[in-house]
Amino acid sequence: MDNASPEPKSPHDPAPVIQQRGLYVDELVVGARYRHRPGRTATEADNTLFSSLTMNTQALHLDAAFSATQPFGERLMNSMWTLATMVGSSVSQITQGTLVAQLGLTDIAFPAPLHHGDTLYTETEILDARPSASRPGQGVVTMRHTGRDQHGTVVATATRTALMWYAPDEEGPR
Repeated sequence: MDNASPEPKSPHDPAPVIQQRGLYVDELVVGARYRHRPGRTATEADNTLFSSLTMNTQALHLDAAFSATQPFGERLMNSMWTLATMVGSSVSQITQGTLVAQLGLTDIAFPAPLHHGDTLYTETEILDARPSASRPGQGVVTMRHTGRDQHGTVVATATRTALMWYAPDEEGPR
């Protein structure tokens, strides 16, 4: 999990090898906000594939003629795609290689729809980070994900709790 290679440097390659990873519990700052980029433009193919793979046959996602008669006048992106993409966009910056387990998602809301062609931009705020009472070397992190479309409209929010590693000590990686 260490981000610098422990291998000796050769005279021909003096630069360290850097491995991308998320942040350890002790590197997180409560109140910090992480803007995850690039955004992800939602496509019709994303919506159809995700809805089909998850056996969600909701006509609002799959049936253009039906959706045209509904209040939004067009198909909507599957909200579970929006949630999964919002959480997924945070991985490389926050939890890649530092997550032990996802513990839960709460306070999930979709205050506005996401449509085909909209771009989802996600931000994560660290709400709390504390040592685990039962798992040495690990901590419980609570974060709030907020997804906005390209106009800045909030389309999704979720509070996520995760079990994460503290940075390894001198004894080496866990």
